[in-house]
Amino acid sequence: MITNEQKQVVIDNIVKLLELPDSAYDKARKRYEDLGEWFDRNESTVSSNNPHIFPQGSFRLGTAIRPLDENEEYDLDLACKLQDGISKDSHTQETLKNLIGIELEAYRIARGIKSELQPKHRCWRLEYQDDLNFHMDIVPCIPADEKRRMAIFESIRRTGLDEFVAVAASQTTISITDDRHKGFPHICGDWNISNPEGYAKWFEYRMNPQQTRILLEMSQVDNVPLFKKKTPLQRAIQILKRHRDNWSKDNPESKPISIIITTLAARAYNGETDIVEALGNVLEKMGGLVNPKKPRVPNPVDPDEDFADRWYRPDCLHLRLEEHFFSWLLQANTDFRHITSTNDIEFLSDQLEEKFSLRVNKMELREQLGINATIGDIMTPKTHTIDRQDSARPWKK
Repeated sequence: MITNEQKQVVIDNIVKLLELPDSAYDKARKRYEDLGEWFDRNESTVSSNNPHIFPQGSFRLGTAIRPLDENEEYDLDLACKLQDGISKDSHTQETLKNLIGIELEAYRIARGIKSELQPKHRCWRLEYQDDLNFHMDIVPCIPADEKRRMAIFESIRRTGLDEFVAVAASQTTISITDDRHKGFPHICGDWNISNPEGYAKWFEYRMNPQQTRILLEMSQVDNVPLFKKKTPLQRAIQILKRHRDNWSKDNPESKPISIIITTLAARAYNGETDIVEALGNVLEKMGGLVNPKKPRVPNPVDPDEDFADRWYRPDCLHLRLEEHFFSWLLQANTDFRHITSTNDIEFLSDQLEEKFSLRVNKMELREQLGINATIGDIMTPKTHTIDRQDSARPWKK
C-alpha cells in the first residue's frame, strides 16, 4: 500500500514539473516595475496623476503554471491606476484609455518592441518577447469613489468575512474602462468596477487567516510576495489548473476558467499543511460551494458579481460551461485518487503524461518512492474516464 510520504512525493513531482521558476516571477516583476518607472518619469503625460502599475491574476497570487505548449506566451495581467486628478466626472473611459495608450505606445517604441500595441475591450495588450515571452494586458483604471467603496464594504461584510479584511479589500476597489460599456465615450457615473488588489488580500487571508488578520490590525504589510510563500492552497490550485488545461485541450472554449477554480479552492481550503490532504479536501468540497441560485460563484470582494455568469448567459449556453465544469471536477477527483493510490511507476508515469501532459524521470521517481519491490508488491488501480456527453450531473442531484 502506498504511504502518505509516497503520495507526497508524487504530488511534489507534479508541482516541480508545472511550476514556474522564481526567475520567471522576478522577470515579470522587473517588467512591470520598468513600466511603472516609465509612467512616472518626468516626461510622462500622466506623471502628475500619480500612476501605479500593479500585477493581478495568477502572477499576483503565485498560482501561475507553465503552459501545455512551452512555446506559448505567458499572460501577465496588470492594471495602471491613475490615482490623482482624474475622476468619472472629469474624464470619459475612452479618454482614460487613450491616455494610457499614448504612454504604452511610447514605451513600446522606446523599448524596441516590434509587435503593435493592441486594444482589447478592457485593456491594452503589449507583446514582450525575449528569452521569456509574455503578453502584458494593462487595464486602465482609477480609484472607485467613496460611495462605491462603502457599498462594496457593506456587501462584503454581509457575507460574514472578517471585518478587518472586508475594510482592507473594499478600499482598493477600482473603476475600469470597457469599450462595451454604453457610457464608454461619455461622462457617466456607472463605470464597471474591479478589485484585483482586494481579491489578493482575500486570497492571502484564506491562505493564513490568523496571520493576515494580525497584519491588517497592525496596519502592516507583509513584504513577502505571494509567489514565494508556496502554500498547499497555491500548490493545489496549480495542480488543478494544469489538469484542467490538459482535460480541455481539445475543447478550450468550454474549459473551466481559472478565477472559478481559484475562488472555490480558496473557499474550500481549511488550512491544511499537507498538500495531499489539502488537494483531497479542496476536490471534495469545491462542487458543493457552487450556489444553486445566482450568483453561482460570487466574487468574494464584490459579492454581487458572479464569476460564473457565462454559465447562464444566452450567448454562452451552447458551450455548456456548467456541465463541463462539473465533468472536469469529477474527472479530477477520479484522477487524483488514482495517482495517490499506487506505487506502480509505469502506471504513474503514464497517468502523469496522459492527465497532466507531464513527463517524469521514472528512475528518479522510483528512487524517491523507495521502490525495490517485486511485481507482486505493486498496486495498479483501474482508471476511469468521465464521459463528457453522458456524465452524471452532480449539480442537479
